[in-house]
Amino acid sequence: MQAIRVHAGGELRSETIPDPQPGSGEAVVELRAAGLNRRDLLVRTGTYPFPLPLVPGSDGAGVRRDTGEEIVVFPGLGWGDREDAPAEGFGILGGPRDGTYAELIALPVENLFPKPSALSWAEAAAFPLAAVTAYRGLFSRGGLSSGETVLILGAGSGVSTFAVSMAAQAGARVLVTSSSDEKIERARALGAEAGVNYARMPDWPAAVEELGPVDLVFDSVGSTWQQSLDAVRAGGRVVVFGGTGGTEVTLQVRPFYFRQQSLHGTQLGSPRDFEELLRMLEEATWKPVLDSVRPLAEADAALARLESAEHFGKLVLEIS
Repeated sequence: MQAIRVHAGGELRSETIPDPQPGSGEAVVELRAAGLNRRDLLVRTGTYPFPLPLVPGSDGAGVRRDTGEEIVVFPGLGWGDREDAPAEGFGILGGPRDGTYAELIALPVENLFPKPSALSWAEAAAFPLAAVTAYRGLFSRGGLSSGETVLILGAGSGVSTFAVSMAAQAGARVLVTSSSDEKIERARALGAEAGVNYARMPDWPAAVEELGPVDLVFDSVGSTWQQSLDAVRAGGRVVVFGGTGGTEVTLQVRPFYFRQQSLHGTQLGSPRDFEELLRMLEEATWKPVLDSVRPLAEADAALARLESAEHFGKLVLEIS
């Protein structure tokens, strides 16, 4: 089969490798499309030091060879029985296990879910990791409910575009931040009420406060924990799912506990979260936002656009 593999030094190669052989309880999937995620960049740069060569990619959609069913891939491996956190040994497809930048993949059958009929192959491949991350962060961890206000940091990323659509569908009031007025306007088209351009407003929590009390902040930046706590109301919640701005922070402890705030971490989602997400998609009037779709051989160019942070929505690779 044809696949894209990461080699030493971050080199990407399109090459022919042996077809995967399914183990017990597994099935082979003929992939039609694969979605990109920031995690793929971390695999390529060695931030996640998995053994190489490695086929990256956590998201995919295709056809089961044994049954002919159209499926979408749940990218979590070995979540376990608890809902509050994954079990020890939990992993994500695309490192160290070969991922979806390939024509074929062998996966446990419990990772294969029916493809939503309303979605194209590219749309179906775009949503699993980012959308279930948004779903778990907003609802399972963040407890967002209708009538509440949520602030989503970083309008334009794959997770944030899903979060805006889901929160609006759930009846929440949605605010966003971005360094781009264009991305704020595009987020408004997805259901956001307003946004704050942090490039022009360094004290963006004060600008958010003027828009009304915020019940939940959804933070992918990491280095912004203190600003997120400043932006959320007393008794409010902050959910953190990334560290694009840095991996270390300093917090003011007394205001945090004086104001009785909550700070939650989240990553991906459980199989139950994924099932609930699929049910939400059945009733949704929105679809995954696609920034661009390229052939598998152009994975390098797609990753370069992802790294540039100029994209809005998801990047997808088509697999013939």
